[in-house]
Amino acid sequence: MKTLGNLLWLIFGGIVIAMIYYIVGLMMCITIIGIPFGLQLFKLGTYALWPFGHELVDGPNEPGCVSVVMNLIWIIFGWWEIAFLHLVFGLIFCITIVGIPWGLQHFKMALGSIFPFGKEIH
Repeated sequence: MKTLGNLLWLIFGGIVIAMIYYIVGLMMCITIIGIPFGLQLFKLGTYALWPFGHELVDGPNEPGCVSVVMNLIWIIFGWWEIAFLHLVFGLIFCITIVGIPWGLQHFKMALGSIFPFGKEIH
C-alpha cells in the first residue's frame, strides 16, 4: 500500500515538489553560508519523493543549541512560506475523502519544513 501511495504521490505533484526542493537546494549550496540550508532542502526533497512509510523524527541528542539557532534563522529568512504552501495543499487535498492521505502527508511535510534542522528521515 505504501508503494501505491508513493507512486500516486509522484504522479499528482510529488515529483514537482521534490524537484523544487532540489533546485533551490543547489542554488543555496552556491555560497558557503547557504550550504547547511541547501542540505536541509535536499533532505526535504528526498522526503518529498517517498513520504508514505517514512517519518521525519528528531535525531539523537536533538534539539540541540545549533539546530535551534539554525531553525530560527530558517524561519526568519522566509522558509515558513514552504510550510504555509504545504498547509494550503493539505487543505485542498483533504476536501475529498480520496485525497485525505495526500493531505496528511502535506501536513507532515509542513511540520518538517518549519523545523528541518535536527530531523532525520526514518
